[in-house]
Amino acid sequence: MPLDFSQDLPRVFLSEPGGSSAEVLLHGGQVVSWKNKHGEELLFMSSKQPIWKSCKAVRGGISTYFPQFGNLGSLFHRSPRNRLWSLDNCPLPVAPTSNRSSVDLIFKPAEEDMKMWPRSFELRLHISLGPGKLILIPRVRNTDHKPFAFTFSLCNYLSISDISEVRVEGLETLDYLDNLLHRKRFTEQADAITFDGEVDRVYLSTPTNVAVIDHEKKRTFVLYKEGLPDAVVWNPWDKMAKALPDLGDQDYKTMLYMCSAAVENPIVLKPMEEWKGRQELSAVSSSYCSGQLDPAKVLHVSN
Repeated sequence: MPLDFSQDLPRVFLSEPGGSSAEVLLHGGQVVSWKNKHGEELLFMSSKQPIWKSCKAVRGGISTYFPQFGNLGSLFHRSPRNRLWSLDNCPLPVAPTSNRSSVDLIFKPAEEDMKMWPRSFELRLHISLGPGKLILIPRVRNTDHKPFAFTFSLCNYLSISDISEVRVEGLETLDYLDNLLHRKRFTEQADAITFDGEVDRVYLSTPTNVAVIDHEKKRTFVLYKEGLPDAVVWNPWDKMAKALPDLGDQDYKTMLYMCSAAVENPIVLKPMEEWKGRQELSAVSSSYCSGQLDPAKVLHVSN
């Protein structure tokens, strides 16, 4: 687990014997790169982001949102993304593996943070890299003297070939909140989510596995999650992309924002109680026959 302080933003490098690699910034506790054994980047990063010289949150990679996600009434959700995390000296016990590389990070609120959200807590994040798989295990411990409630999200910017050629499977027939229509509730009618304009939705009570199928690259991302029942799907399309100062005008074509989240029902912790979630991202090859994906390779992939 090499730790590099030579650049403006210190980061941790992870690699495993199969040839895949990852980079994690201590600033924000953010994964900013995940490459497969062929050296292909699997995470999207904004073309306009001065990522190594800025103390602002990086648009791209994988970020942690806590204790509020989205427009749910708090600005503090940006705090862990704009602060320096530390290496965790008391990490979560995990089963030993010979072919994985990992790092454990921790974030505790400073006095400035407590002014915005007056709660004491410990936010831990275990990041583990294996062949074709990236695992994130977040933990939140209430170290305050009274209960508190929070929402949580692990937000993944996935690198894709063309947003018009991508489909998301596993969310069909589910209810969702449409952020483009003032969080009005709808039921998904399509057999898969496809994109021909801006999409900003929170899907509720989702299955543990969701698949993002990239037809052009013949690659499928499998998102497996525990303790994070909701899923956020977003792409800004052209008009919104031009309005975002840290996103290139054409970046929307090669990104898909997909989150593992607990949004609809906030998590409540009593003093000294702890919550734990889990997210596994896998990138697998897709095979097609008449446009149909082999389900054994995607939604039923072994975990």
